[in-house]
Amino acid sequence: MARIKDYSLYLVITEDYAPGKNILSIAKAAVIGGIDILQMREKDKSPEELHRIGCELSRLCRKNGVLFIINDDPELTREIDADGVHIGQSDLTRHPIEKIRGVIGKNRLIGLSTHSLEQFKEANESELDYISFGPIFPTRTKDYFIGTGEIESVLRIALKPVIFIGGINTSNVDSLLDLGVRNIALIRDIIQADDITLKTKEFKNKLKGREK
Repeated sequence: MARIKDYSLYLVITEDYAPGKNILSIAKAAVIGGIDILQMREKDKSPEELHRIGCELSRLCRKNGVLFIINDDPELTREIDADGVHIGQSDLTRHPIEKIRGVIGKNRLIGLSTHSLEQFKEANESELDYISFGPIFPTRTKDYFIGTGEIESVLRIALKPVIFIGGINTSNVDSLLDLGVRNIALIRDIIQADDITLKTKEFKNKLKGREK
Protein backbone atom coordinates (compact mmCIF):
# COMPACT_ATOMS: atom_id res chain seq x y z
CA MET A 1 0.00 0.00 0.00
CA ALA A 2 1.12 3.54 -0.74
CA ARG A 3 1.98 5.56 2.36
CA ILE A 4 1.72 9.24 3.21
CA LYS A 5 5.15 10.45 4.18
CA ASP A 6 5.88 13.26 6.62
CA TYR A 7 6.13 16.77 5.16
CA SER A 8 3.76 15.97 2.31
CA LEU A 9 2.11 18.68 0.23
CA TYR A 10 -1.46 17.67 -0.64
CA LEU A 11 -3.33 19.52 -3.40
CA VAL A 12 -7.10 19.32 -3.81
CA ILE A 13 -7.88 20.13 -7.42
CA THR A 14 -11.15 21.34 -8.93
CA GLU A 15 -12.02 23.52 -11.89
CA ASP A 16 -14.84 25.08 -9.84
CA TYR A 17 -12.34 27.27 -7.97
CA ALA A 18 -10.17 28.06 -11.00
CA PRO A 19 -12.43 29.38 -13.77
CA GLY A 20 -10.79 29.34 -17.16
CA LYS A 21 -8.10 26.89 -16.10
CA ASN A 22 -7.90 23.31 -17.30
CA ILE A 23 -7.65 20.72 -14.54
CA LEU A 24 -4.93 18.72 -16.28
CA SER A 25 -2.83 21.84 -16.87
CA ILE A 26 -3.19 22.79 -13.20
CA ALA A 27 -2.15 19.30 -12.17
CA LYS A 28 0.89 19.23 -14.46
CA ALA A 29 2.12 22.59 -13.15
CA ALA A 30 1.63 21.50 -9.54
CA VAL A 31 3.42 18.18 -10.13
CA ILE A 32 6.40 20.09 -11.52
CA GLY A 33 6.27 22.27 -8.41
CA GLY A 34 6.57 19.26 -6.12
CA ILE A 35 3.20 18.13 -4.78
CA ASP A 36 3.21 14.74 -3.09
CA ILE A 37 -0.52 14.00 -3.17
CA LEU A 38 -3.26 15.06 -5.61
CA GLN A 39 -6.96 14.76 -4.89
CA MET A 40 -9.51 15.13 -7.70
CA ARG A 41 -12.63 16.80 -6.33
CA GLU A 42 -15.05 17.48 -9.17
CA LYS A 43 -18.70 17.52 -8.14
CA ASP A 44 -20.46 18.73 -11.28
CA LYS A 45 -19.09 16.50 -14.01
CA SER A 46 -20.69 13.42 -15.57
CA PRO A 47 -19.46 9.94 -14.68
CA GLU A 48 -17.93 9.70 -18.15
CA GLU A 49 -16.01 12.95 -17.69
CA LEU A 50 -14.84 11.92 -14.23
CA HIS A 51 -13.57 8.62 -15.58
CA ARG A 52 -11.72 10.29 -18.45
CA ILE A 53 -10.17 13.03 -16.32
CA GLY A 54 -9.42 10.56 -13.55
CA CYS A 55 -7.52 8.28 -15.94
CA GLU A 56 -5.45 11.21 -17.24
CA LEU A 57 -4.61 12.42 -13.75
CA SER A 58 -3.87 8.91 -12.56
CA ARG A 59 -1.34 8.41 -15.36
CA LEU A 60 0.26 11.76 -14.63
CA CYS A 61 0.58 11.00 -10.93
CA ARG A 62 1.86 7.47 -11.39
CA LYS A 63 4.51 8.67 -13.86
CA ASN A 64 5.75 11.26 -11.36
CA GLY A 65 5.48 9.36 -8.09
CA VAL A 66 2.55 11.41 -6.78
CA LEU A 67 -0.24 9.75 -4.79
CA PHE A 68 -3.62 10.14 -6.52
CA ILE A 69 -6.79 10.34 -4.43
CA ILE A 70 -10.40 10.41 -5.63
CA ASN A 71 -12.98 12.39 -3.68
CA ASP A 72 -16.03 10.46 -2.46
CA ASP A 73 -16.15 7.73 -5.14
CA PRO A 74 -14.84 4.31 -4.10
CA GLU A 75 -16.01 2.67 -7.31
CA LEU A 76 -14.15 5.14 -9.53
CA THR A 77 -11.11 4.77 -7.29
CA ARG A 78 -11.05 1.05 -8.02
CA GLU A 79 -11.89 1.41 -11.72
CA ILE A 80 -9.01 3.73 -12.56
CA ASP A 81 -6.60 2.22 -10.02
CA ALA A 82 -6.18 5.40 -7.99
CA ASP A 83 -4.15 5.22 -4.78
CA GLY A 84 -7.08 5.98 -2.53
CA VAL A 85 -10.37 7.69 -1.78
CA HIS A 86 -11.23 10.61 0.50
CA ILE A 87 -14.63 11.04 2.12
CA GLY A 88 -16.33 13.71 4.20
CA GLN A 89 -18.31 13.40 7.42
CA SER A 90 -21.60 13.66 5.54
CA ASP A 91 -20.61 10.73 3.33
CA LEU A 92 -20.05 8.23 6.15
CA THR A 93 -23.68 7.04 6.17
CA ARG A 94 -23.62 6.37 2.44
CA HIS A 95 -20.04 5.09 2.44
CA PRO A 96 -19.18 3.40 5.76
CA ILE A 97 -15.47 2.74 6.06
CA GLU A 98 -15.86 -1.03 6.09
CA LYS A 99 -17.95 -0.86 2.91
CA ILE A 100 -15.34 1.35 1.21
CA ARG A 101 -12.61 -1.10 2.14
CA GLY A 102 -14.63 -3.87 0.52
CA VAL A 103 -14.88 -1.88 -2.70
CA ILE A 104 -11.34 -0.55 -3.04
CA GLY A 105 -9.41 -3.41 -1.45
CA LYS A 106 -6.81 -3.45 1.30
CA ASN A 107 -4.00 -1.88 -0.73
CA ARG A 108 -5.55 1.55 -1.28
CA LEU A 109 -5.82 4.49 1.10
CA ILE A 110 -8.95 5.77 2.82
CA GLY A 111 -8.94 9.31 4.17
CA LEU A 112 -11.61 11.17 6.15
CA SER A 113 -12.27 14.85 6.83
CA THR A 114 -12.68 15.87 10.47
CA HIS A 115 -13.76 19.26 11.79
CA SER A 116 -13.43 18.98 15.57
CA LEU A 117 -11.30 17.24 18.15
CA GLU A 118 -14.18 14.89 18.91
CA GLN A 119 -14.48 13.83 15.26
CA PHE A 120 -10.74 13.42 15.07
CA LYS A 121 -10.64 11.15 18.13
CA GLU A 122 -13.31 8.90 16.63
CA ALA A 123 -11.53 8.76 13.26
CA ASN A 124 -8.21 8.14 14.98
CA GLU A 125 -9.52 4.82 16.35
CA SER A 126 -11.03 3.64 13.05
CA GLU A 127 -9.61 1.69 10.12
CA LEU A 128 -8.56 4.80 8.19
CA ASP A 129 -5.17 5.41 6.61
CA TYR A 130 -5.06 9.18 7.10
CA ILE A 131 -7.19 11.99 8.51
CA SER A 132 -7.61 15.59 7.43
CA PHE A 133 -8.31 18.23 10.06
CA GLY A 134 -9.74 21.67 9.41
CA PRO A 135 -10.56 24.21 8.24
CA ILE A 136 -7.81 25.73 10.34
CA PHE A 137 -8.13 29.29 9.02
CA PRO A 138 -11.04 31.19 7.46
CA THR A 139 -11.79 30.00 3.94
CA ARG A 140 -14.42 30.76 1.35
CA THR A 141 -15.34 27.08 1.09
CA LYS A 142 -16.68 26.90 4.69
CA ASP A 143 -18.70 29.23 6.90
CA TYR A 144 -16.64 28.34 9.97
CA PHE A 145 -13.07 27.56 10.95
CA ILE A 146 -11.41 25.70 13.83
CA GLY A 147 -8.37 27.80 14.53
CA THR A 148 -5.01 26.50 15.72
CA GLY A 149 -5.89 25.80 19.35
CA GLU A 150 -6.41 22.05 18.98
CA ILE A 151 -3.48 21.28 16.68
CA GLU A 152 -1.10 20.27 19.44
CA SER A 153 -3.74 17.95 20.96
CA VAL A 154 -4.38 16.37 17.56
CA LEU A 155 -0.68 15.78 16.95
CA ARG A 156 -0.15 14.38 20.42
CA ILE A 157 -2.76 11.63 20.03
CA ALA A 158 -2.53 10.96 16.27
CA LEU A 159 -2.12 7.30 15.36
CA LYS A 160 -1.98 7.94 11.62
CA PRO A 161 -0.92 10.74 9.25
CA VAL A 162 -2.82 14.01 9.68
CA ILE A 163 -3.34 16.49 6.84
CA PHE A 164 -4.16 20.04 7.98
CA ILE A 165 -6.34 22.03 5.61
CA GLY A 166 -8.30 25.25 5.31
CA GLY A 167 -7.20 28.77 4.47
CA ILE A 168 -3.50 27.91 4.52
CA ASN A 169 -1.28 30.35 2.64
CA THR A 170 2.33 31.44 2.51
CA SER A 171 1.71 34.01 5.26
CA ASN A 172 0.34 31.59 7.87
CA VAL A 173 1.92 28.24 7.00
CA ASP A 174 5.00 28.88 9.16
CA SER A 175 2.80 29.27 12.24
CA LEU A 176 1.47 25.75 11.61
CA LEU A 177 4.91 24.28 11.05
CA ASP A 178 6.05 25.91 14.30
CA LEU A 179 3.32 23.90 16.09
CA GLY A 180 4.64 20.65 14.66
CA VAL A 181 2.40 20.28 11.62
CA ARG A 182 4.05 18.05 9.02
CA ASN A 183 1.46 17.71 6.26
CA ILE A 184 -0.64 20.44 4.68
CA ALA A 185 -3.37 20.55 2.05
CA LEU A 186 -4.28 23.46 -0.17
CA ILE A 187 -6.80 24.38 -2.81
CA ARG A 188 -7.20 28.01 -3.82
CA ASP A 189 -3.80 29.38 -2.88
CA ILE A 190 -2.19 27.06 -5.41
CA ILE A 191 -4.75 26.53 -8.15
CA GLN A 192 -5.64 30.23 -8.36
CA ALA A 193 -1.99 31.35 -8.42
CA ASP A 194 -0.70 33.16 -11.48
CA ASP A 195 2.28 30.79 -11.47
CA ILE A 196 1.10 27.47 -10.06
CA THR A 197 4.51 25.81 -10.25
CA LEU A 198 6.23 28.65 -8.42
CA LYS A 199 3.56 28.82 -5.71
CA THR A 200 3.74 25.06 -5.23
CA LYS A 201 7.52 25.23 -4.87
CA GLU A 202 7.15 27.90 -2.18
CA PHE A 203 5.05 25.59 -0.03
CA LYS A 204 7.16 22.53 -0.73
CA ASN A 205 10.34 24.39 0.19
CA LYS A 206 8.80 25.45 3.50
CA LEU A 207 8.00 21.81 4.27
CA LYS A 208 11.45 20.63 3.23
CA GLY A 209 12.98 23.25 5.50
CA ARG A 210 11.40 21.53 8.52
CA GLU A 211 12.59 18.01 7.73
CA LYS A 212 15.23 16.73 10.11
